[in-house]
Amino acid sequence: MALEHAILVSLLEKPGSGYELARRFDRSIGYFWTATHQQIYRVLARMESAGLLAVRVVAQQGRPDKKEYSVAAPGRAALSQWLHEPIEPESLRHDLAVKIRGAAFDDPAALVREVERHRRVHGDRLAHYLAGELRDFTGPEAPAPPDAGQELQHVVLRGGIAYERMTIAWLDDVLATVRRLGAPRPPA
Repeated sequence: MALEHAILVSLLEKPGSGYELARRFDRSIGYFWTATHQQIYRVLARMESAGLLAVRVVAQQGRPDKKEYSVAAPGRAALSQWLHEPIEPESLRHDLAVKIRGAAFDDPAALVREVERHRRVHGDRLAHYLAGELRDFTGPEAPAPPDAGQELQHVVLRGGIAYERMTIAWLDDVLATVRRLGAPRPPA
């Protein structure tokens, strides 16, 4: 997937300025497709020049005018074409897994703090996902019945929740293993 496709999806969900789009990447889209603010602004300019986006200048009091982007017909067509193309299943590149295997040649217990840190990060992300699910999809303020866009956003979020739960369970297994392997062995 190219950053352009993630931007098209986000702007179809809700038009916005470059700043607003960058914040969406920081809060939600960025959990499965990362981009810096600089990359987002650079791609927005390229997409605008290519006619994929429509731009409306919005006057602001006491601040420079802002550009609000929305998807133009050619942008919608580009997204539709991409949606109908096959993509390759993703390969997993996992630095921590390489470290864990490498611990066989050092002290496995030396990884405990690093694995615990990863577990905290994934636990925090899971809590964030669950809070978002409650706020946007399952709680009392959630729209009923949800529209197709909300249903598809929710299924992606459920995938993120399942991934974080699986990762936490795996990290618990790793912790138990490296702690056991790092424990002093009784004399033979």
